Amino acid sequence: MCADTTVDSPVRKSIALRQQMNETIESEIAERVAIHQKRIAQLRAVHASMALAAKPAVNPLVMLAQGDSWFDYPLDGNALALSDTDIIAQLRGMGTINPIIVNVAHFGEASTDEMSLPKQQRMIGLLQDPANWLNGKPDAILFSAGGNDIAGDQFCIFLDNAASSVNGLNAQRFQEALGMVEASYRDLIEFRDRNAQGVPIFAHCYDFPLPTGKHPTCVGPWLKPSLDFAGWSSAEGEVICRQALSDFKAMLVALANDAANLFFLVDTQGSLTPADWANELHPFPAGFIKVADRFVTALRAKFPGRI
Repeated sequence: MCADTTVDSPVRKSIALRQQMNETIESEIAERVAIHQKRIAQLRAVHASMALAAKPAVNPLVMLAQGDSWFDYPLDGNALALSDTDIIAQLRGMGTINPIIVNVAHFGEASTDEMSLPKQQRMIGLLQDPANWLNGKPDAILFSAGGNDIAGDQFCIFLDNAASSVNGLNAQRFQEALGMVEASYRDLIEFRDRNAQGVPIFAHCYDFPLPTGKHPTCVGPWLKPSLDFAGWSSAEGEVICRQALSDFKAMLVALANDAANLFFLVDTQGSLTPADWANELHPFPAGFIKVADRFVTALRAKFPGRI
């Protein structure tokens, strides 16, 4: 039977809505870039004025951010916010010298989305446009990826059933999924070497989530349904999630330990208390501040006196 292609068919409406959503995302990213370029232009004007007055100027860090909802979270806890509350939103107001960040992250994206052809082409365009940078390229690239590759309705794929196994996380299947995440990170490193040589990459490892089933009305939950489906209790689910995030961190540690990668891991695990979590995957704004503070510490170690 052929699909319904009448003007008012559900299929056509679904396609139209998806196209509208994509256009909205692109429009939002373009607006972010325009605001960023205005800030850079203002900073150049300030520095020119200071140079005429023979006063030294310290450049703030200017960085490119690509990522998921930990870099693009338009909610305050579980309610719609007037502005984003994520790591990047907090980081912009932190430090002795506030950093300037062009943020092309978008919530809900897996690592393979973030490193897909259109997203790489977008980043190349940003990197090649001198209006985005003070010194021809960013001081650093910030990256948040991996959570959406695992969490969500697909989480059940990586779980053994409690009725037939004592192991919650299926080691083989999870490592295979983690391999795809690692491929995205390695591709980012190669992308940087080709398009922004010498620019360090800073990534993070999330924190240990609580599979409570709590979620915003617009999306989720991401963990508890799969754990329930596989027969694991809430307490067992916490152990499973902790193991998954520990394995994820171990993969990133291995990348960071290779100096040639110029890749720095911001250890964000253990930064949040149970009270900091707004839902299964995201903290309240105060929790994002705690995580962003770890970025400040890592950036200060690499760029003393710049943040």
